[in-house]
Amino acid sequence: MNGFLSRALAAASAALCLMSVHAGAQAQAAWPARPIRLVVGFAPGGTTDVMARTMSQVLTEALGQSVIVDNKPGASGNLAAQDVVKATPDGYTLLVAPTSVETANPSLFKASFNPAKDLTPVGAVGRSAMYVVARNSLEVKDAKGLVAYGKANPGKLSYASAGTGTPPHLAAELFKQQTGIFATHIPYRGAAPALQDVMAGQVDYVFDPGIAFPHIRTGKVKLLGVASAKRSPFFPDAPTLAEQGIEGAEMDIWFGVWAPNGISPDIIARLNRELARTLAQPAIRQRFADLGAEPAPMDSVAFRKLLDDEGKVLTALIRDRKVAVD
Repeated sequence: MNGFLSRALAAASAALCLMSVHAGAQAQAAWPARPIRLVVGFAPGGTTDVMARTMSQVLTEALGQSVIVDNKPGASGNLAAQDVVKATPDGYTLLVAPTSVETANPSLFKASFNPAKDLTPVGAVGRSAMYVVARNSLEVKDAKGLVAYGKANPGKLSYASAGTGTPPHLAAELFKQQTGIFATHIPYRGAAPALQDVMAGQVDYVFDPGIAFPHIRTGKVKLLGVASAKRSPFFPDAPTLAEQGIEGAEMDIWFGVWAPNGISPDIIARLNRELARTLAQPAIRQRFADLGAEPAPMDSVAFRKLLDDEGKVLTALIRDRKVAVD
């Protein structure tokens, strides 16, 4: 009798396991079965927000479920990241953010979590080059001339940024580190006011993420160079910093999608397929171009490597330059 009961229990256990696997497979196959939330750690109207909203419209049609943008600004994206870290890893809560949320924030903020360990990268979606933009009255023609001016006039240069620890600030610090010049940092609450004071001649230059395009084209500011490994498609005649003899000062702003740890690889694969299709659409490419960005889909493996590489550079830069958020 005991043997019979043992065999019966074993059979029942096996049946329950099969039912669980079958139910899991059915649930997996059904994704998405309800609206998906894209959490953005910045205010409406910014580059990250507009990217997320642009993609959400197309993803809604592709996935057959509403894809909703939820803005949770604060702490350079950390509040949004924390929200996603705590979410259920079922594919219905995702983070859209610049890579600095993972690669720079852990060195800048004291937080109860680490995005590099507590979030799973889904994939990259776009990139923006940095543009060295100067006030018109500054007597230099290019970034090489800016370096020469800085060395000939120690202590006279100033540069604006979108805020301490932001990618434009870190790009400017990398530029200073690689060239050996000194310039006084003037932080602002966002890229727009930083650019305004450069245009007004109050600050000498800024590493701009793309919002200066119309002002460059109308001659209100000067474009000195592109801080990227390749020339910008928006200003193909503008040389990169490397082409001007300034090596190792490239820093693009990458944007990507993350999920809570534990998300199914099948959902990540589906998301990557849909993101690639979305980013290939001409209307999406044009909307990104309006932001000074390019669609740049990248799967989770390649994105993980980019994050690791960038994280090493920024961690060392923040330490060596003693960058600290007040």
